[in-house]
Amino acid sequence: MMKFIRRSERYVPVVALCVLSCLMSGCLESSFQLANESRLPTWETLPPGLTRAGVSLTLNYYATFPGANDAKFILRNGKGEKLAEVMGRMKCQYPYDSAMSYPAYNAVVVNGTTEILEFRWMEPVFYVNDDLAIRKKILADCRMIR
Repeated sequence: MMKFIRRSERYVPVVALCVLSCLMSGCLESSFQLANESRLPTWETLPPGLTRAGVSLTLNYYATFPGANDAKFILRNGKGEKLAEVMGRMKCQYPYDSAMSYPAYNAVVVNGTTEILEFRWMEPVFYVNDDLAIRKKILADCRMIR
């Protein structure tokens, strides 16, 4: 038993470093692609010479401590090269119940700008919602999740 304890002591610093790293940057929880037919969020601007059809946007949610950014948006060109990366915060989600029902919505804030992201089905695809009635309802009814 003592031999096992002495051996495991060597791994404590490595385990502690891994845990601290996850606590600081968060662990990837889920990843989604913006639907081709959806517009880009307002905080994303296309570089000169590119069209919406020539780019893709990935949304990564991270499990983090409260107060940390937990949404990362990565804009890529058709070759997969990273054009931009912005961090945001999921403000709230709708519906609130734990059993997922669709469509589901998340209000995400990046640089003070809020967009309503729509998840129509259980798939790794999201849309930017432009329905003003839905936006108004979600922003009025959404309770804080953090």
